[in-house]
Amino acid sequence: MDYGHPLRFGTLVAAASGTPEHAVKLARLSEELGFGLIAFQDQPYRPDLLDTWTLLAWVAARTRTIHLSAGALNVPMRPPAVLARAAASLDLLSGGRLGLALGAGDDRDEMAASGAVPISPGALGEAIDVVRGIWSSDRTPLRVAGEHYRLDGAERGPAPAHNIPIWVGGHDPGTLRLIGRQADGWMASIDPMEPGDVRAAQALIDEAAAEAGRDPREIRRFAVIPEFDGPGGRWVEALLPLVLDEGVSTILLRTDDPGALRRFADEVAPAVCGAVAAGRSSQGTAVRTVPSAFVRARRHPGIDYDAIPASLADLAVEPGDAGYAAVRSTYMRGGSPGLVLRPRTAREVADAVAFARRQPVKLSIRSGGHGISGRSTNRGGIIIDLGQLDQIEVVDKETRRVRIGPGARWGQVAAALAPYGWALSSGDYGGVGVGGLATSGGIGWLARRHGLTIDHLRAVELVLADGTLTRADETHNPGLFWAVRGAGANFGIVTAFEFEADEVGDVGFGRLFFDASDTAAFLRGWGAAVEAAPRDLTSFLIMGPPRPGQPVVAQVMVVVDSDDPDTIIDRIQPLADVAPLLDHVIQRVPYAQIMEVPPGGHNGQGEPVSRSGLVGHLTPEFAAAAADLIMGGDTYFFQIRSVGGAVSDVPPEATAYAHRSANFQVTALGASRSRLDRAWDAMSHHMSGLYINFETDLRPERLDDAYPPGTLARLRALKRRYDPDNVFRDNFNITG
Repeated sequence: MDYGHPLRFGTLVAAASGTPEHAVKLARLSEELGFGLIAFQDQPYRPDLLDTWTLLAWVAARTRTIHLSAGALNVPMRPPAVLARAAASLDLLSGGRLGLALGAGDDRDEMAASGAVPISPGALGEAIDVVRGIWSSDRTPLRVAGEHYRLDGAERGPAPAHNIPIWVGGHDPGTLRLIGRQADGWMASIDPMEPGDVRAAQALIDEAAAEAGRDPREIRRFAVIPEFDGPGGRWVEALLPLVLDEGVSTILLRTDDPGALRRFADEVAPAVCGAVAAGRSSQGTAVRTVPSAFVRARRHPGIDYDAIPASLADLAVEPGDAGYAAVRSTYMRGGSPGLVLRPRTAREVADAVAFARRQPVKLSIRSGGHGISGRSTNRGGIIIDLGQLDQIEVVDKETRRVRIGPGARWGQVAAALAPYGWALSSGDYGGVGVGGLATSGGIGWLARRHGLTIDHLRAVELVLADGTLTRADETHNPGLFWAVRGAGANFGIVTAFEFEADEVGDVGFGRLFFDASDTAAFLRGWGAAVEAAPRDLTSFLIMGPPRPGQPVVAQVMVVVDSDDPDTIIDRIQPLADVAPLLDHVIQRVPYAQIMEVPPGGHNGQGEPVSRSGLVGHLTPEFAAAAADLIMGGDTYFFQIRSVGGAVSDVPPEATAYAHRSANFQVTALGASRSRLDRAWDAMSHHMSGLYINFETDLRPERLDDAYPPGTLARLRALKRRYDPDNVFRDNFNITG
């Protein structure tokens, strides 16, 4: 039978002998000819052959698109947990191009000479379980108590770049049944002129698959064929039944000869494709790939996975996928979404929105996944992840106009602008994504000198709730442009930002550690010193409750927008005089160095609990209340960022971020929602607003804290116009 898989062609290099360059030559030729896969035989006991894993890595580095595999890796000579990590590593390094073909080993004498023996299909099945267990997104250590393999708490990972398919080679009944139960494909050597009993083998695989609750269409069927001799038409006649009658969908030519590859590509493959297409059309066979039972079993209710648009089919990550662990959570919040869509273009974002609107589940939008508010992941819903829209482009050097995708990280932006002597003030952490910060405000290291990030925004391109792609600036959709700067997540998905960068060279960066045992006095002194400082100084402080028997320690960070050492010291000295100084480091560094993107992804767990406020001055009353909060243990992280300066120069009505008179932004993180809310609410009368990116309290009154009455009324009217169905609601939600 024809299982309807897309038809693919490839090469099996008959022996991994010769020079590495010969292997690369064959791989590049196969890639040039349009083949989808190149595989190399694996005989690790032979000293005259190159090691297959090493060769695969070498070839991966010298090719771009072709997928890679061994003919069938000899599992008895490779411990499965080690094999799993090696495979995941190579998949990551190659950009998701690895297929894992496995075999039980059949060269008994050669293997015995190297200390290994062939294994049974049962042992191979256990090895497959170990491999998939290492790749799993489960965070618990892997324990396997098998008959042949035992793991007592092995750490999982790394996760591969894509769902690496596991193919198994072999013809004996036990192996065929194993393929039906567990494998993603059967790799068989078949002479199309003398195919043997392929149909009987396929039936055995299908029977075992059905018994295991699998759809036989999950399993791809490979035919490794010998070099052909004779006219191409004769081979087309032989190969066509293998596809349409026997279910083969991937044909690998076994050869080391570049000439044979070219003949196969020119004379055979196109003709087979045409004949198969005609045959499938006449038979009404649909071409499709069926996800594995493992993936399907982990799908969430409420999402029509089969209706994912074709444009997003390869950009969707499900809970059963290998890449799920890397996209499920954010910086501080653990998530378990039912589907993550990762579009690469604005049109694909629109397709994702249209699909999500038809699903009765929560929709979240993610740029970098850092947000303390935690609204860029969810449980059981859909996430549109903009991480692949990360382009950074200089549009106009004269006006310092730059175009930036929402998925770029601010550290990447800083690095890209540094060669021009430019920068954009953008938070305090290079791992933050552009989209979430640039639609809310952006309180960064250069705020007092250069304002908020949104103050440098000149235009945006958006996908609206109805799928429309539009542009907004001061003359096109000005109301929408106004709303985006401070409440943008409510009105659409920004797919590109245009900013006017500032000229910024090296800056002074200081880290000062104080004995802040007199906490209220320290806060008053630091606040007064910051307000009195010239605008080229911006400072943040971090505090927490003291350890038993230790003084209260405050960490103050300060950036001076100057490359003059004397100016840097002159600006920082008043802050250093506020309280007893325990330690300090002051450097002159490129701004991009402060904003370097840290390694690793996001792996948050639990739910963040945070509160935010904007304060005009650190008055004695506020300082006393803040000291009580810190010493009372209701917060483990207390931060104040200086604002004011250039931020206050912008009229309150100019953007949806309207609390321009505040000189400080305050954030507290706590372990208990009830305790932090109780303490924060008691001191809220000292505050004049809040910053939405650091607020996790979703009580309705927080909306009134975030936006003054006139601003909120205007936002509601715009919400009714641009998102009347409240599609974009998993955020600091404004309803019409």
